[in-house]
Amino acid sequence: MVVALLADVHANREALEACLAHARKAGAARCVFLGDLVGYGADPQAVLDRVRTEVDAGGRAVMGNHDAALAGDDSYLNRAAREAIAWTRTALDADAKAFVAALPLSSRDDASFMVHASANHPARWTYVDGAAEAQRSSAAAAATWTFCGHVHEQCLYFENTQDRMLEFRPTPGNPIPVRGPRRWLAIVGSVGQPRDGSPAAAYALWDSARELITFHRVAYDWRAACAKVRAAGLPEAIAYRLERGI
Repeated sequence: MVVALLADVHANREALEACLAHARKAGAARCVFLGDLVGYGADPQAVLDRVRTEVDAGGRAVMGNHDAALAGDDSYLNRAAREAIAWTRTALDADAKAFVAALPLSSRDDASFMVHASANHPARWTYVDGAAEAQRSSAAAAATWTFCGHVHEQCLYFENTQDRMLEFRPTPGNPIPVRGPRRWLAIVGSVGQPRDGSPAAAYALWDSARELITFHRVAYDWRAACAKVRAAGLPEAIAYRLERGI
């Protein structure tokens, strides 16, 4: 089965719809959302409605730190993120808020583990930003394949013959064999807030039968997404970073 792995949508409807269309064309049968469905963007209700539809159709979703902040403590977020969460609370209906509040911190499927940040204490929202943290996360997941987001850039870590994790930067569009029983950790990038210098949306396709992962970048109308951010009165920094991919 081919599964679309989508993280850090951040209420960006245009980016989400572009990635879902790309994934369906590529043969994805279902979707896994790796947290941070809300925050920053101007379309939280529309995004959550779409995510709920995908989950009802057999997909999965886990909670991210911005999702957790929606109904909990947001004091650790930066000012722009806090302002966006405060605005998001006014933009969602009760059903959408209840859906977010009920999201699990992680999900397991056969030999794979899905989490927003690190599988090593998921609620601490630790960034998997190097081989050492990838090693800790993979060990805690106790799975052949660990899929996550949070970092907003695409990266693949793999276990060598000495049981140490090494880092690999994937080229979009190139399928990568990720054979078991060696352990792998994939950071799939951000759909709605990429931060590697390109505004193109990022996600990955996981072919479990063939043990292949393909990272993708998808062009979308980021100008429309930025215009919505500004029209909603959200912090200018959000639109500025979105249009520059930083």
